[in-house]
Amino acid sequence: MRVRLTFSTVLLLLVLISAGCDVPGRQQVLPAVPSADNEAGLSGTILMLTNRIDLIENGTMKGYADQFKLKYPEANVEFEGLSNYATDIMVRLSTKDAGDVLLLPVNLPAKELSYFFEPLSAEMSAAERFTTFASFDGKRYGLSTGTTTSGIIYNKRVFEQAGITEVPRTLEDFYAVCAKLKRAGVIPLYMNYGAVWPLREWGNNMVNYMTGNPDYMNDMVHDNAPWQLENPWGRSLGIARTLITRGYVEDELFSNNWEISKTMLARGEAGMYLSGNWTIRQVLDAGAAPEDIGFFPFPYDNGEAHYAPLNPDWFIGISKFSKNKELSMAWVSFLLSETSYTAEGFLPAAGTSESAMEQYTEFLSYQPKLVEATVQTDAFIDMANRAKLSFATGDYIQELIAAPDLKQSFDGLNERWKEARGDKPASQQH
Repeated sequence: MRVRLTFSTVLLLLVLISAGCDVPGRQQVLPAVPSADNEAGLSGTILMLTNRIDLIENGTMKGYADQFKLKYPEANVEFEGLSNYATDIMVRLSTKDAGDVLLLPVNLPAKELSYFFEPLSAEMSAAERFTTFASFDGKRYGLSTGTTTSGIIYNKRVFEQAGITEVPRTLEDFYAVCAKLKRAGVIPLYMNYGAVWPLREWGNNMVNYMTGNPDYMNDMVHDNAPWQLENPWGRSLGIARTLITRGYVEDELFSNNWEISKTMLARGEAGMYLSGNWTIRQVLDAGAAPEDIGFFPFPYDNGEAHYAPLNPDWFIGISKFSKNKELSMAWVSFLLSETSYTAEGFLPAAGTSESAMEQYTEFLSYQPKLVEATVQTDAFIDMANRAKLSFATGDYIQELIAAPDLKQSFDGLNERWKEARGDKPASQQH
């Protein structure tokens, strides 16, 4: 049984551990790559925590570790996958049991990065695209493992069999496609409601790009009542609720069928996903032929053009509590620059790189307006923590999608948000 912690519990743990940490900035920045003189001398065993359970189970991560061992014969890398990474990693950090190399929590304020992570050298981040992320006070604590966008991943063969000749370019067309797929005996869109975390696509993610304003979420700190039926929150969640009401998603909503759903899309038992481009690689690994899988921007309204996000994926860094930081630094550099890890379904992390993914080429052919993400501000993260809202996990999105009365649920969230803001005067609001 998985224990789900409230944000207040996680915050208490963070406060307790932070009180005993060193003053930020005291530690010396380690070299990005060991020099030739000490390559053979690097030894020991390090542990990497990751959300990529699929890469552990299919042997990909072990393959990377084996390549690393050819370069550093006395070094070993082990892996541990966390199925609910956003929540689990906060608990692991609070107990200093976070391995040596790990993905940075997205809900950790930048000002607290130095409590838990080792600063990286400028050389390591020279090609970083998202320069405002994973940084504080002139120091960088993480490197992006890839770049993602979100859209509809679909099975072209299933579309053809259902008589669908072109991808939908408006929301009404999208609903019409869902209706055709349902009549053909296919699950139109696998929402992965039971897995919870994929539901972020219907909340935070869509809300932050459908307006074309990457700071939409950050700007919520200026508003006592950001959840409204008529604004992006109401529109995005309204689409998800409509899909469920019309029976366009899976029947077993409360079952966590994430792994199974990829196979269903690959086999043509489901027609579409709303997810990041990184999912494409996993659907192909589940048995789909590359020519059968396509990708198009999500038409969230009936306008002629649509925005799509351009986001960094998880950032990777070194635990401050690691006993072998030099080896950990060498592993991070090796993983990101000398293996195919960042190409496992991601777009290149470096801003100058282009993707060879055919599905992404199709995606761009529909001419979406790409909105490059900005970092979540500490003000927003602090506000979310005070309101006890975990934007990283998707739990509350699941509750909103299932709510009998969405307005009533929004009113409850607005009350919590207003209280967290301390009911600031209107002059300080947008």
